Parts: sequence; structure tokens; C-alpha cells
Amino acid sequence: MRNVAQIATAFAALAAVAACATKPAPVVAPQAPVVAPPPRAPAPPPAPIRQGPTPGSIEDFQRNAGDRVYFDYDQYDLSSESRAGLDKQAAWLQRYPSARILIAGNADERGTREYNLALGARRSAAVRSYLVAQGVSAGRITTTSYGKERPIDTRASEDGWARNRNAHTEITSGAVVG
Repeated sequence: MRNVAQIATAFAALAAVAACATKPAPVVAPQAPVVAPPPRAPAPPPAPIRQGPTPGSIEDFQRNAGDRVYFDYDQYDLSSESRAGLDKQAAWLQRYPSARILIAGNADERGTREYNLALGARRSAAVRSYLVAQGVSAGRITTTSYGKERPIDTRASEDGWARNRNAHTEITSGAVVG
């Protein structure tokens, strides 16, 4: 029996050694080559913070073209300074062809109501003629006169009167809402 026990022990030892030696290799699935992800596009820059009025708006017209020109006492001729301001208005109006305007002629408080209404009408007509000569369609322009009825400066002084002798250009339609 002793032989049987020795044989069984030898057999067990042989089986243990055989089991270790023939251990199957683990099965590994083939892997795709490692590919680096494409570089990320940089984040877009933040939207710029708008400085100033919306282009094409009434505020844009007022700030960048100016909406008023001034006249000397009892005059309706355009000064070189007024023509320079009207050149800016004409350029703005050509850039925004859907805008329509009203030109209002104004006078200071001196003189009769009738005289100042007529003078305001001549002032608004002078501005209209100049803008049309610069290429602005006459069909986009309406004129009126307020004479001395709508002063922008109530002082009864040379400075106040000088401010009230003007033609005011107002956008009546077609401006960008901003």
C-alpha cells in the first residue's frame, strides 16, 4: 500500500507541475492603434461689447452725422461749417437709403411770427436743396417751418438766439431700431 500511496503522491505532484507548466496564455483581443484625438478648436472670442449707438439708428444719425445746422442772424445761406455738417448727413442718408427725414427751419424770437415762419421755411429749403445736390433723393425729404415757436434755448441773449437760428433734421422713418 505504501507503493500505491507513493504512486498517488507522485502522480499528484506530476499533475500539479503539469498544470503549472501548461497554463494557457490569456486571450487578449487585438487593440486598435492609439490615435490622439484631433486638437480642439479654440473657443470663439467673446462677443465684443458694443460701444456707441446701433448703426443706422436715430442715435447713430444724431451722434455721427449731426442733426442740426445753424444760421447767422436773418440769414438762410449755408455757412461752410453748415455744409460740412450736411455732408455728414448726406453720407449717412446714402448709407441708409430707407431713412426718411423732416427738416424743420427755426428762427430766434426777434421779428414777427409771420416773418420768422417765412425765414424758417427758407432755412429748411436751403438744407433740403443742399442734401438733394449731394445725392439724397428729394422724395425722402419733407420740410416745415416752426419759425420762433419751438426754441431750443429760452435765454433772451445772443447765445440763446444763436442756438435757435437752426434747421433741425429729424429721422421720421426707416431708421434701425436699436
